[in-house]
Amino acid sequence: MRRKLMLALAAAAVLSLGVAAVAGALTTTTLRAGNLIVTFGGGTSPTKLSKKSYTPVTATIFGKVKTSDGTHPSALREAVVDIDKDVKINGKGFPTCKPGELEARSTSAALRVCGDSVVGKGSAHIEIAFPEQKPILVTSPITVFSGGQHGGTTKLLIHVFITVPVPAAIVTQVTIHKKGTGVHTISKVPVAAGGSGSAMDFKFQLGKSYRYKGKKVGFFEARCPDGVFKVNASKVLFKNEAHEAGAAAQTVLKGALAVPCKPKG
Repeated sequence: MRRKLMLALAAAAVLSLGVAAVAGALTTTTLRAGNLIVTFGGGTSPTKLSKKSYTPVTATIFGKVKTSDGTHPSALREAVVDIDKDVKINGKGFPTCKPGELEARSTSAALRVCGDSVVGKGSAHIEIAFPEQKPILVTSPITVFSGGQHGGTTKLLIHVFITVPVPAAIVTQVTIHKKGTGVHTISKVPVAAGGSGSAMDFKFQLGKSYRYKGKKVGFFEARCPDGVFKVNASKVLFKNEAHEAGAAAQTVLKGALAVPCKPKG
């Protein structure tokens, strides 16, 4: 069976569904719909956090996609994820990058232009499946850039660069804003390789400390009043852009994850 890999939500893709080492293991969950099997998970480092005060943290985000019949998986196109109020994002005063500065650049070129706005790094695999050809697995670095914070909305830009069939940058835009007492994220993943590309797995870390108005802050901060971060994916959309026989035109997955933390103080 060929292994498949999913690009990011994004993050939340499943962007806010972080996966990290918790007591040496990953906290994960698996969702199934049609022939798709999607695994994601999350956590923070450090895991021991104040009950009341927000502390800079690093999140490790993990996702993996495969199919039950070994065929090329549908492509991740959108992820809508909510996180509880114990996680927040700072972006004021942090360097920013624009999508247009990343969309036609390799990873090294993107870093030359926007290196000071990097907030995360990792790697991904994308499978390119052209009709009547053996699928090609492409490995790429993931680089996450700050897209700025305006009017309560923060944007992240997740940059992936592929070399097949031609060199191309894939820039996923993630919009994050407050919703009620929590955080609401929407990740939009562009078409890869003309619809023939599907992300099969990804793993990256997010987190950066910086100074704003003389105070040290974290781009991502968290607290742990009750021993768990609640994450809810209300929509993870996949599209069968490669027109695989027997697969639905689109598949929507939903699920939730409880990521443990350790309260202190």
